[in-house]
Amino acid sequence: MSSKTSFLRRALMVAALAAPLVGQAGVDIQQWTLPSGARVSFVETHALPMLDVQVDFVAGSAYAPADKAGLAELTAGLLDAGTQALDENALADRFADLGAQFGASAETDRATVSLRTLSSPAEREAAVALLADILRSPAFPKTVLTRERGRALAGLKEAQTQPGYLVERDFMAAIYGDHPYGRASSEASLAAIGRDDVVAFHRRHYTAASAHVSIVGDLTRAQAEQLAAQLLDGLPAGAPSADLHAPSMPDGQLLRVAHPAAQAHVMIGHPGLRRDDPDYYALVTGNYVLGGGGFVSRLMKEVREQRGYAYSVYSYFEPEKVAGPFRIGLQTRGGQADDAIRVARDTLQRFIDEGPSEAELAAAKANIVNGFGLRIDSNAKLLGYVAVIGFYGLPADWLEAYPRAVSALGVEEVRDAFKRRVRPEHLVTVVVGGDGDTADAAGPAR
Repeated sequence: MSSKTSFLRRALMVAALAAPLVGQAGVDIQQWTLPSGARVSFVETHALPMLDVQVDFVAGSAYAPADKAGLAELTAGLLDAGTQALDENALADRFADLGAQFGASAETDRATVSLRTLSSPAEREAAVALLADILRSPAFPKTVLTRERGRALAGLKEAQTQPGYLVERDFMAAIYGDHPYGRASSEASLAAIGRDDVVAFHRRHYTAASAHVSIVGDLTRAQAEQLAAQLLDGLPAGAPSADLHAPSMPDGQLLRVAHPAAQAHVMIGHPGLRRDDPDYYALVTGNYVLGGGGFVSRLMKEVREQRGYAYSVYSYFEPEKVAGPFRIGLQTRGGQADDAIRVARDTLQRFIDEGPSEAELAAAKANIVNGFGLRIDSNAKLLGYVAVIGFYGLPADWLEAYPRAVSALGVEEVRDAFKRRVRPEHLVTVVVGGDGDTADAAGPAR
């Protein structure tokens, strides 16, 4: 292990010990826009000699062609396969020598490239130069593409045997129809992806105009400005990506997918919440009472504790650029799946009709507000929130506004939001498996 790598690990240990100090005061997020149109968010903190950087592009899976589903993930995954100057092994060795960590991934709305490095000038400048080279001139070698595409195909074939994967895939397809959020990779779509597709996707979507740079750590504002400009120098200018259209609400339906598993995997829901939704606080806080609060949630009490239909049951909203999914999920024995679904839906309907009690809402608010500091108690966690705030265009004081908004909620606001936004007539229920259930005795599914 190199001395620099060892130092980085020691610094990370110190960061964990010092973590509670980060969230004690308000977070000052400085924001500006570069001449290229790229946006930057910066939090200056000198508690540790560390720097965390994240660059988000409007290059998630929703922007890949329907017949090339998987292209966004494959493009992001190949960024560490080398540059025009360094092959993948030399690139990995260089990051290791600097004690720096690089990562890249793609989700629905965005592709994310991240860097963690020491903030000392020599290490910082070298690591940032490497990241800029990766963004500007990735090699996308054909041999590595063939290897990674093969791995993706093998992983997909394995996943297609698992009911947990199938229920997620079929649920998203059912609630979104032909909207990009409903797409999933297939063997045909992955096999169709060639190097030219990857290069073209990178050139079109990894552009300065679509980029948001998040910087948290031991840096001055002037240094942060220089760093952000350096990272995006040489990228295609591009233009802001077209907004995704809002999905339509699906017709309510029940879909059953045969699978030999004894456990039935169940998912119930419809499109729900966007990142900047005015009902965000009411829906998220109310959901803590409904199914997001673990053993204190209504779904857990009704489905598991009182009837033993499932070992675990949950609900949550997943906000996206446009309406991300609202879902209830559970696993149960195949023979009692219909009963478990009925109880889950009845519990949801009662919550829509009545809302939370005063005591339930007070407990939810206390949990969310009192635990909020733990969400930003390290630079890495803080970076994630800074990136979300910047990428999705949320107010710069969102971290301070969140607990205030939750604290101000009343029962009527939560009930009204659920009545308007969770519509039973549009709920899609997908059941995968349960065919192998031959048990006679009742009991909680595990």
